[in-house]
Amino acid sequence: MLSDNRELIRKVINTYPEVFESLLEFERTKKIPKLYRRKRINLTIDENILREFKAYSRKNNINMSRFIEEKMLNALKDRKSSGN
Repeated sequence: MLSDNRELIRKVINTYPEVFESLLEFERTKKIPKLYRRKRINLTIDENILREFKAYSRKNNINMSRFIEEKMLNALKDRKSSGN
């Protein structure tokens, strides 16, 4: 039974390492850090597509960053489900 729990614990830690890193940070600083941080990135995109997408986003009240993030997550999920 003990070995089953150890395997489960390892699986959870490997699945959510940021949570355990935050707990370690809390132990050191006694402050609760943000679990999920956002990171600014630079991309090169065709000007015409960007202009059109910005207009589309404004018109439909879409947050461009969240939209791109969602598409990235979908690509990762598709990759995992296809086994690549």
